[in-house]
Amino acid sequence: MQEPLLGAEGPDYDTFPEKPPPSPRETTRVGALQNKRVFLATFAAVLGNFSFGYALVYTSPVIPALEHSLDPNLSLTKTQASWFGSVFTLGAAAGGLSAMVLNDLLGRKLSIMFSAVPSAAGYALMAGAHGLWMLLLGRTLTGFAGGLTAACIPVYVSEIAPAGVRGALGATPQLMAVFGSLSLYALGTRRRCRPWPGCEGLTLTSAGSSSRSRTTSGDSHLSWAEARDPHMYRPIVIALLMRFLQQLTGITPILVYLQSIFDSTAVLLPPEDDAAIVGAVRLLSVLIAALTMDLAGRKALLFVSAASMFAANLTLGLYVHFGPKPLAPNSTMGLESVPLGGTEQPLATPTSYLTLVPLLATMLFIMGYAMGWGPITWLLMSEILPLRARGVASGLCVLVSWLTAFALTKSFLLVVNAFGLQAPFFFFAAVCSVNLAFTGCCVPETKGRSLEQIESFFRSGRRSFLR
Repeated sequence: MQEPLLGAEGPDYDTFPEKPPPSPRETTRVGALQNKRVFLATFAAVLGNFSFGYALVYTSPVIPALEHSLDPNLSLTKTQASWFGSVFTLGAAAGGLSAMVLNDLLGRKLSIMFSAVPSAAGYALMAGAHGLWMLLLGRTLTGFAGGLTAACIPVYVSEIAPAGVRGALGATPQLMAVFGSLSLYALGTRRRCRPWPGCEGLTLTSAGSSSRSRTTSGDSHLSWAEARDPHMYRPIVIALLMRFLQQLTGITPILVYLQSIFDSTAVLLPPEDDAAIVGAVRLLSVLIAALTMDLAGRKALLFVSAASMFAANLTLGLYVHFGPKPLAPNSTMGLESVPLGGTEQPLATPTSYLTLVPLLATMLFIMGYAMGWGPITWLLMSEILPLRARGVASGLCVLVSWLTAFALTKSFLLVVNAFGLQAPFFFFAAVCSVNLAFTGCCVPETKGRSLEQIESFFRSGRRSFLR
């Protein structure tokens, strides 16, 4: 009687032959192929952030132009300008709210692709605007798309990136957003003489190319009982507070009203050129952060970032309060309609090097933000959130972030007109000092750790695990 095939000896009857271990060359080749796919998927995903960054700062050169528009249907008052600048953040908050559902319902990739629809519709409305309502609706729709991508893209990138390069890849959403902003500032310098900068006809999303990448989503819904568990709510609270404090540094109102801020201060260069220079510095700073994040660590960069923003905001506040006034102040294009504090300040001369202070201080602020509290806040959100809560919690973080941004952006002009331009900068400086303390007390170091290790840290509560 013949032996069963499964029990037979020899190569002819080896049902489950053991494969030899791969050679080092084959292992390297497979790893390189996988990394190429990860890099391609990341690039495809973060294309949506380019459109987000472009749309965020769109009002910087457009508001001054619309305030001088000869078309009565498009000419903006101060109140209308504040709504045009801030309504984007309301749309972004709504996008974050929708991401709480879409992240797990559609998955990360399909949610990113879906954001192309409101983005394209918003740009089309602004391109053909013949009234304020079209501008506001278009701005809201582009904000919705931006909020949706802001919640989905960082989570998606962190989930597909290996631990060794997750810091660098995690900075790419911010990098592309900054590149989009810089592109808008560059267009602002080329179209400074036109009454209506028609630079709104751009929409760039990852809808087409992200089909090469796999979709990710949470494996189940989070229950309220689980949400009360400390290992669940602790990382969520940390992520929420980081997004809240990130906005309180003043980044959104400064970017939205950047050119108007330069219009209201004594500056050596034209405000359009100052805004473009700041955009270029921001791009360079994010590149530096992407290269150093996996070497220096997250917390070290957060400390440097908060300290730089504190010094920059304090300098801007002191300069506005005690420094020279513009030679030809313009109550329409500038931010203030009354003298600052009623004090007599010296007029700046066109060649005074003191008038470089606003530009240099703003460059320091943007550099500090872009090296730490800009990209790392997004990265840490996607790293520390528990897997089961990642889809909902990331949307909640974006919702809180953009509601805070709306409150700041809407009230910025009101505070400036009531108390002077120095008041918000002093407030932002105080917040940056709080960020320093928060980083030291509450933020874990995640450099070189896998997502599973980070989640295990919050489960076990061993503080030495991530230090």
